[in-house]
Amino acid sequence: MSKVAFLLADQFEDSEMQVPYDELKKAGHDADIIGLQKGETVKGKNGKEEYTIEKAISEVNAADYDAVVIPGGSSPEGLRLDQDILKFVTEVNTAKKPIAAICHGPQILASANLLKGRTITSFPPLKDDMVNAGATFEDGEAIVDGNFITSRTPKDEPAFVREILKAL
Repeated sequence: MSKVAFLLADQFEDSEMQVPYDELKKAGHDADIIGLQKGETVKGKNGKEEYTIEKAISEVNAADYDAVVIPGGSSPEGLRLDQDILKFVTEVNTAKKPIAAICHGPQILASANLLKGRTITSFPPLKDDMVNAGATFEDGEAIVDGNFITSRTPKDEPAFVREILKAL
């Protein structure tokens, strides 16, 4: 089974973390919740979910993971300027391992300069930001381009999870 890194900060979209996390664990995959500070408790923006950061991004190695999931909400905004986060996703991308980002998750890929020439989707109001980062924007429930899996909103979670499981 695969080892998956979930990149998380406060104010994540509750179901965009909970649904993929639970489904991947149910399928037998190992998952680590990685954030800026080990032991920190982060809460979903809707107040339904709460997780403890298991590992700090500064202490993990991208080579130890088979895939990355980036939930949306305001969490990516809290992570996208951290150099260790950007280095981590860049190294995972260089290794051609799956990177799954939903809603605002692709903001981290944009900040890491990984979107040039890629076809993705995201929370629809971010379309201009994604295009300005070099991506072709497609409005679909789950867009797969090479090792990237992207989705728009919580209503796309079934397709998002299906594509992640297929990639693993």
